[in-house]
Amino acid sequence: MANVTVDADIKAKWPQGQCSYSPGNPEELAIIAIDLLVKELGTPGALSFIEQVFGKYAGEHSHYTAPPRPADAEPSSLPG
Repeated sequence: MANVTVDADIKAKWPQGQCSYSPGNPEELAIIAIDLLVKELGTPGALSFIEQVFGKYAGEHSHYTAPPRPADAEPSSLPG
């Protein structure tokens, strides 16, 4: 595995507000991206999108199996 650093300034805006992020590594960037996907697509849509990405690499990482999908819920009903 490679040691990857990220140098980015991300500004996101939506009707209810805005935020900015400065991720320093791929893990932080992924968390930011997932958070924004959930805001944009809702939880089921974000999960579907993420599964597509994992599917792209399924042959390279055959040890990965997708976790069971939670019952469809609106993001507003999720804690946090």
